[in-house]
Amino acid sequence: MGNLADRIEEYLKRVLEQTSEGYIILQRSELAGVFACVPSQINYVLDTRFTVERGYLVESRRGGGGYLRIVRLGLGIEGEYQQVIRQLIGEQLSRARSSALVDRLLDEEIITTREAAIIKSIISSNDLSGEFRDWDMLRARLMKNILTTLSRDDLV
Repeated sequence: MGNLADRIEEYLKRVLEQTSEGYIILQRSELAGVFACVPSQINYVLDTRFTVERGYLVESRRGGGGYLRIVRLGLGIEGEYQQVIRQLIGEQLSRARSSALVDRLLDEEIITTREAAIIKSIISSNDLSGEFRDWDMLRARLMKNILTTLSRDDLV
């Protein structure tokens, strides 16, 4: 199975799936011991693969009594994830963050593979003709509209 980061990610996702609380609490040093790595490798996985765009909140406290709390955000029609995302999108959204949001919608089976490809194609196009310069602002508006459309009751 892939590299160390992939194994750590898979392990954490598996543990999250097995819990009924919707979150897990771990010690960073103990997790690093399980994978025979340094704690900074754990930080890397959390920072890159357990982001809000991907549907997770990570709370971290360092030090002697330190811990990691990883919360899986719900993504239903009225899920708190959509509210959090609308707030975090703000006025601008990078290509990478918008792509991560679309991947999350696909993972949760809110959209199909084809719809994900269409959305990614639209939000990543910087080569359209014209003088428009603020693509991050346009992406933010598009993603907010997409989330609003997906949460409308009459579409279900």
